[in-house]
Order: sequence, then structure tokens, then C-alpha cells
Amino acid sequence: MTANKTKWVRLGDYIEVVDERNTEGKYSVEDVMGISIDKVFIDTKANMEGVALTPYKLVKPTTFCYVSVTSRNGGKISLAINSSEQTYLVSSSYEVFKCIDELHPEYLYLLLSRSEFDRYARFNSWGSARETFSWEELCRVRIPLPSMEVQRELVATYEGLKRLAEDNEALIAPLTEACQAFIVDCKCQYPSVPLGDYIEEVDERNTEGKYSVEDVMGISIDKVFIDTKANMEGVALTPYKLVKPTTFCYVSVTSRNGGKISLAINSSEQTYIVSSSYEVFKCIGELLPEYLYILLSRGDFDRYARFNSWGSARETFSWEELCRVQIPLPPLEVQQSIVNLYHCIEEAKSIAREARERLTTLCPALVQYAINA
Repeated sequence: MTANKTKWVRLGDYIEVVDERNTEGKYSVEDVMGISIDKVFIDTKANMEGVALTPYKLVKPTTFCYVSVTSRNGGKISLAINSSEQTYLVSSSYEVFKCIDELHPEYLYLLLSRSEFDRYARFNSWGSARETFSWEELCRVRIPLPSMEVQRELVATYEGLKRLAEDNEALIAPLTEACQAFIVDCKCQYPSVPLGDYIEEVDERNTEGKYSVEDVMGISIDKVFIDTKANMEGVALTPYKLVKPTTFCYVSVTSRNGGKISLAINSSEQTYIVSSSYEVFKCIGELLPEYLYILLSRGDFDRYARFNSWGSARETFSWEELCRVQIPLPPLEVQQSIVNLYHCIEEAKSIAREARERLTTLCPALVQYAINA
């Protein structure tokens, strides 16, 4: 008993093994699941051809399952709770258990999802060829057990943030499809024009040395600027090109890039500097930079650029080839509508990503609250 009202208990007094099998063959290969080290159920990666499913264990809703083998798992234990309303099947070698008495399943999941538990499980795994975290070791774990009211409060906080992530993740696919459909519709409704009539090269250099190595950027095939991976020690930066806000930059070499072209738009308010071998350009006339970025971020453009790259030792997608690209050019207000939709997608991704990142730090914080409740 601590100085507050929260008691510490032996986990084994609040969980019990579940060993229900698929003996009647009610469940099929469609119900077979695996478990990832991210603490979720995943589609099984096992070859299920000809495998008898009658010995497989059932994992009913609110029931836990974990893989006792911890070696070669990157220091993490594969464990999950079935938070769905359906029943899963798992290998008979997995451990299945459920909560009993005054222990909320989702609260226990918060405790077992922490990196502290991963480290504990790895440290207390034993074996020679394969180290395992046994059921007996799991039962020895001590956990803080606040009142059921506090447990429900903590779970509600966690679930609220998790739902925020899931709701925004669910928006991404339909919004992306709508954006792509909008672009396809533009191809049908509006004339195509050569891109070269609406872009121009930019060749401003860091001749005054205004920008430092901190401003040097590279470009990834994911169409974003990234911190340079080049060794910059002793490199003169005066020949480096400037990439100002709303300006594009791309690497003309396309070989060994996985079929993608490294291209990005500077959507920040600062100026970057890039290698003098990179191509820098900007939009002119009735072409919105962000609309063009959406067009050039599509898989169609990656394939086009790769197909129209030329060379021997290194294949490149030249400035001349870029200028030959045909793009649909709707009125500015239509371009802006597509850009607005794209921003909705990016915002949903950002909210989901931030929520997921906060979830990783929320679990330890909630547990500390439980300890001091």
C-alpha cells in the first residue's frame, strides 16, 4: 500500500488463462490473426494452406493474447487485446487470458502497452534457443490498481485520443480518392497545356554566403525536403542554389530511386539551399504552385518521369522533358478548390499522426495518475 489510496497487486490474482478451442470448426481461416509488437492484432502472415484449425484458440472480445517468445522481437513483446466485437482464432502456441474481478481490460492494456512493460518482459524472459516470457512470469507482474471509477476515467481519456486518430485516419482514403477524381475530371473538362509555358528555371546562388550548412536540404522520393545526408565537412556553400518559399526543386537523376522522382515544393516560410546539381523552378502565369505540386506528387507522374528518363550510367529526367509534360489547366478557382481539398487531407494526416505520437506518451502519464489517484 502506498501513501495514497492506490494499491499495488499481483497481476496473476486478477487474470486467468482462457483455453477455448475451435473444436467445432465454427471459425475459418478468415478469422485467423497474428499479433504485432505494436500491440495490435494483424492478419496472419503464416501459410495456412492445409492447416487444421480445430486446435486453434479462440480470442473473444475484451480478451488478451500474447506470444511468449520475446527473442528477435526488437526488445518488444507481441501482445494485444481484442477490442472488436468478433472472435479471432490464434495459434495454439499463443497465450490467451482475460481479466477478472476489479480489473478493467482496457486499463490493463494501457499498462501492458508501455515500453516499461516491454523492457520488463524482455528482462524476465528465459530460455536457450528461444527466450520466452512465461505465463508464470506474467502473473508475477505487480500493477497499480486504483478504483474501477478511476480505471474507467483513464480508459476514457485514452480512448478519446485514440478515436481522434482513428477518425482522421478514416478520412484520408475517401478524401484522397475525391482529390484524384477531381483531377481526372479536370483532364476531361479543361485543355492540357505544356508545363514549360507555366514554369521557369530559378538559378539564384548562395554567393554572399548568407545561408549556412543548417539551411542545406535534400529531397526524398516522398516528395518532401529532408535534412541532407551528405557529408558537408569542408564543402563550399557559395555555389549552392536557393530554394525560396513556393519554389520547386527536383533531382534529375531517376535511376535507383525505386521508380520515383525526388521532387518537393518549399511550403515553409524560410529559404533552403540545395546542391547546384539540383533543378530549381517556380510557377508563372495562371498556375498555382500547390496545384502543380499535387499533380507532380501522383504516381502517374513518377511513372512518366521514369519512362522519359535517358542516359547510360545514370538516367535523368531533364528540364526539357519536364517542360514537355502536359497538365490540365482549369481556372484558378478550380485549382484552389483542389488545393483546399488537399489541405484537408494533409490536416487529417497531421492530426492523426500527432494523436498517435501523443498516445505513446499518454500511457505512462495515465499510469502515473493511477498510482497517485
